[in-house]
Amino acid sequence: MKTRRAVAPVAPGVMLEEEFMKPLAMSRAEAARRLGVPANRITQIVKGQRTITPETALRLEALFGWPAAYWLQNQAEYDLQIERKAHGSRIRREVRPARASA
Repeated sequence: MKTRRAVAPVAPGVMLEEEFMKPLAMSRAEAARRLGVPANRITQIVKGQRTITPETALRLEALFGWPAAYWLQNQAEYDLQIERKAHGSRIRREVRPARASA
């Protein structure tokens, strides 16, 4: 039987840089300028130190043409994976599932 290997979550900022900015040879500074945000915002997002907010998602939608929901869903999925890894087993022990009454 094969064992399942855990895959480390990929921060949305890594995807932003690797899949969107690099193919266009776009630097973090240029992305920030085009988005109309401070350069440190993009750097922090890429480094996983800051989340993609709804406002930033709307700006990314305008720049790259991918829906704001795409950016927010990636951020939410990443956040859930991090929390599940950090606290999932403890929460499953502490919370008793609701049961429908007969």
